[in-house]
Amino acid sequence: MDQLRALGLANNQDGRVSDIPKRDGRTDGARRSAAIAIARVICILGVVYVHAWTGLNGEALKALRGSGQDNLRWLLMELFGRSAVPLLGLISGWLVARSQTTRDWGRHVRRKARTILLPMVLWNIIAIILVSGAAWRLGLSAPMPQSGWWAIDEIFILTRNPDINVQMPFLRDLFLCMVAAPLLVRMPNWSLGLVAAVAAGCHIAGFGPPVLMRASILVFFTLGILAQRGGWAERVASRPMLLMAVPFALLMAVQLYHAVTVGDDAWPVAQRALDLTLRVAAAVAFWRLAWALADSPARPMLLRIEPYMFFLFCAHLILIWLLGPVLGGLFGKMGTPFYPFYLILQPVMVLGATVAIGAGLRRVAPGTAALLSGGRLKRPEPQAVSRVVTV
Repeated sequence: MDQLRALGLANNQDGRVSDIPKRDGRTDGARRSAAIAIARVICILGVVYVHAWTGLNGEALKALRGSGQDNLRWLLMELFGRSAVPLLGLISGWLVARSQTTRDWGRHVRRKARTILLPMVLWNIIAIILVSGAAWRLGLSAPMPQSGWWAIDEIFILTRNPDINVQMPFLRDLFLCMVAAPLLVRMPNWSLGLVAAVAAGCHIAGFGPPVLMRASILVFFTLGILAQRGGWAERVASRPMLLMAVPFALLMAVQLYHAVTVGDDAWPVAQRALDLTLRVAAAVAFWRLAWALADSPARPMLLRIEPYMFFLFCAHLILIWLLGPVLGGLFGKMGTPFYPFYLILQPVMVLGATVAIGAGLRRVAPGTAALLSGGRLKRPEPQAVSRVVTV
């Protein structure tokens, strides 16, 4: 089944597939499955820009606000990072709406605990050991345990966002959405719309923690369920690329102007409302892009690396904490002449390290690889799977 998932045919995390390519072309279902896999690649690689190494503290970054390198950093963060992430939530909701496993709540939650919650906890433990260990033994400028409660909160994300793996609240909140999924998928459309509206209001008002660290994740998860019911994915895919990208481009220009000239702290409510609107437009634009790439020459390469994306999402900040300063010694910190090259290449560098580590674990410790990747990386089977399981 791993081969089928690697080819982009798996349409949910349970490994089931709905369509298989014909000899003379691809069915819409196969292209849709490939587009989902490619969207994961685009979104998760883009997240690296949000956490890219700069070598500067907050004060030094503030001093560079408005410079060419600061503008480039904000452009990459908004374009490929924060703006792409909502599509991951939409895809999760879309897939769970098609899944039959939600009929058995206990089985469904156990599966999601194994594929989402357990990897989150394990990676947070690894982060404390490696990153805080390097801070303690090697003098790395990184968070160190302050108390037993700090460690518990860092691992389980109970009341605050973690200091090391700052991306993990997405998995934490996604798991809670999955716990509620059997109820959500049974709600009528008007009820789901109300849930999404309340969550959007919480996001704009700045409410959420400690129940949800990021209320916007629930917004996009419920929108994903509505999208599956309403055939939104097919509608967006049928529209011209330029038409789907224009709203995103216009809102992005406003967002970047505000971020560069005003800052995130001014007009927080208006900023969060703009941010949520931008994320909706970004999800539409990136889905249309993924659909186009699913029928392009880039498709095989993107699908080969897709099984490593969850592993990359969990591991990339540990790699940046540990290796960012090492490579930064070669390229320089933000503000130096060669830093833009380093910034642009960081997702590629992280991808290379992730594939090397993941492939090595897959060969020598397939159980560990499967555990840390939520079941996505296992020992390659000796021959391709010939039987296709339908939904």
